[in-house]
Amino acid sequence: MVRRSTTPWIYRQSRLLVSVIATLGLLETTYLSWMKLSGGTVACPTAGCNEVLDSAYATLFGLPITVFGGLAYATMLLLASIPLAIQSHQATQKQQSSAVNVWSWRLMFIVATAMVMCSAYLMYLLFFEIQAWCPYCIASALFSATLLIVTIMGYPWEDWGQLGFNGLVVAMITLIAILGVYNGLSPTSTDSTTGASYQITTRSGPAELELARHLQTIGVKKYGAYWCPHCQEQKQLFGQPAFAMINYIECDPQGKNPQPQLCQAAGITGYPTWEIQGELYPGRLSLEKLADLSDYSGRRDFQN
Repeated sequence: MVRRSTTPWIYRQSRLLVSVIATLGLLETTYLSWMKLSGGTVACPTAGCNEVLDSAYATLFGLPITVFGGLAYATMLLLASIPLAIQSHQATQKQQSSAVNVWSWRLMFIVATAMVMCSAYLMYLLFFEIQAWCPYCIASALFSATLLIVTIMGYPWEDWGQLGFNGLVVAMITLIAILGVYNGLSPTSTDSTTGASYQITTRSGPAELELARHLQTIGVKKYGAYWCPHCQEQKQLFGQPAFAMINYIECDPQGKNPQPQLCQAAGITGYPTWEIQGELYPGRLSLEKLADLSDYSGRRDFQN
């Protein structure tokens, strides 16, 4: 008597595993997106979570990057769930070999591969550019990697060579797209006349980030010019992630995203100038001075 070969458990449970992991990722990114959009403080054992969310790298096309991560997780959840929903209304297992089943696995592999490449690049930014420790970011990267592993191991792919080639193509396209999108998000501002660049080299501590959020909340504005050395010194006091939250208005028409009409309307005559609660304060101000002028009541252990 010949024994029938049993289907490996990973094949039987793979869609369920993908659905569970994608749901966890979707919940995480939804929470982070909400906190970013609402201006709240993320519950985190380290200061790195809020430092990352407040950095220049945390926003793409005017939206938190976590929104795009949430869309990716939602796509994986949808692709994994639709065949299960269809299968639950059938008495046989024919759906396993249907076109819907096959194409959903192919699409899941493409999406998961792209997610892993995005996560890898974001991990590079996390550790080498932002230099912060963010448990949420690391968890999301692990979710993405696990989704790809389950997608590869959870389906009986017929041509592993073709699968590897497709994965390589998707990875290359994703990497090129990521580099293109993030190319303009460097924290370095460039002098359009001389070509000299000014880079914010200091890091933001919890106090700098808290003060920046306070100034953002009460509508404080900083007027400046790209060539102004005191403006650059002011940025260094905050650090890159914190200064990214400041409402900075470029007054020189040759600067990046200039708004000279706003500077003229406000009566700006020197740089930098702070507008706090309707009053103008020219010159580079210490963080302590900014805290006093803005009625800031948070922590003041500034590190810059």
